[in-house]
Amino acid sequence: MTTLSPYDSMSPVSQAAYRAKGAAADLAPLPRAAKDDALLAIADALEVRASEIVEANAEDVAKAREAGTAEGMIDRLTLTPERVRAIAADVRDVAALPDPVGEVVRGSTLPNGIDLRQVRVPLGVVGIIYEGRPNVTVDAAALCLKSGNAVLLRGSSSAYRSNTALVRVLRDAVGGAGLPADAVQLVPGESRESVRELMRARGLVDVLIPRGGASLINTVVQESIVPVIETGTGNCHVYVDAAADLDTAVEILVNSKAQRVGVCNAAETLLVHQDIAAEFLPRALDALADAGVTVHADERVMAYAKDSRATVVEATTEDWETEYLSLDIAAAVVDSLDRAVEHIRLWSSGHTEAIVTTSQQAARRFTQLVDSTTVAVNASTRFTDGGQFGFGAEIGISTQKLHARGPMGLPELTSTKYIVTGDGHVRR
Repeated sequence: MTTLSPYDSMSPVSQAAYRAKGAAADLAPLPRAAKDDALLAIADALEVRASEIVEANAEDVAKAREAGTAEGMIDRLTLTPERVRAIAADVRDVAALPDPVGEVVRGSTLPNGIDLRQVRVPLGVVGIIYEGRPNVTVDAAALCLKSGNAVLLRGSSSAYRSNTALVRVLRDAVGGAGLPADAVQLVPGESRESVRELMRARGLVDVLIPRGGASLINTVVQESIVPVIETGTGNCHVYVDAAADLDTAVEILVNSKAQRVGVCNAAETLLVHQDIAAEFLPRALDALADAGVTVHADERVMAYAKDSRATVVEATTEDWETEYLSLDIAAAVVDSLDRAVEHIRLWSSGHTEAIVTTSQQAARRFTQLVDSTTVAVNASTRFTDGGQFGFGAEIGISTQKLHARGPMGLPELTSTKYIVTGDGHVRR
């Protein structure tokens, strides 16, 4: 009588997770050098096979344009030879980062002579559910491999050809470097059912990380029985204080909004203190016009827009809660810094807020009162990024408060365990 293993009765998604769990067990004890060699092999392979990747991506981009996809989303989807080289460079940067696995978080010798250490260990199998950003495929794989985790990648169907090509390159490089190729897998299937199966793979998948819009994130948070690290949408604010330097404020505003619109750290709302509005807003509106930005303005901002070159429309309640991911920004005049904070508390997604001011007192109060992952003082919201923070390519920006918050680099992809070393100790 033949006995079937549990694997034989599993769905394709569960089988992938089962293989990933085995790969994770093999990865966990590997030294840094073995993981770094695999990452450098990945970087080289991306550059050598860039044309193959870009060709596959072009099919996804063409399909997206036919479907009328917004330009901001197409920008996220698009891979060029230059972007592939930049992704490869990011992988090399990850290889150069310290390995968090084995780091002693804390330790001591207890009064009874037992040696106690809390050390970093991989999470295990990490599932990433994300939308049309194929660069996430490589970023996630690189960070997971470096931190000793296996990764299951479930991108959107809009990037399926791109992700298939990328994962093929990644697996070839990982296997060629002597690591288990199943440490990097694309979740089988393009249907929503494959996502639901991944969310139900408790015991095989250790944690899920969703990256994308509010709808995707909410679905994963609400429906998953696998633990979730929630990455949030980016309804980010720039507050121009009464004591702001006007030139600095204009430059930060335009950079925050228009430097790249289809990303979560782009500013979506401008708040201006009433004492500086008459002087600042005409300049700001013209600068936004030059950048091609449409302003969704409250009544007080509208009053300063009459002689502006800006395209201005009346703001609705919906505008204050919208992550545009486009050349649009909501704008309002507020009576005070505290009113700006009230607005942010009401509408912010908890990602990034910036204040522009020359007042140390105002900056201190703003940073104390605003409860977001990142609060910028006289700096663009666009700096909330793992690479900009020196973490290497990030896995996402967590807007929750448990386990990880803000840009998630390598340490955030580990858990810890305690190692207790005695000399025949028994508890009495």
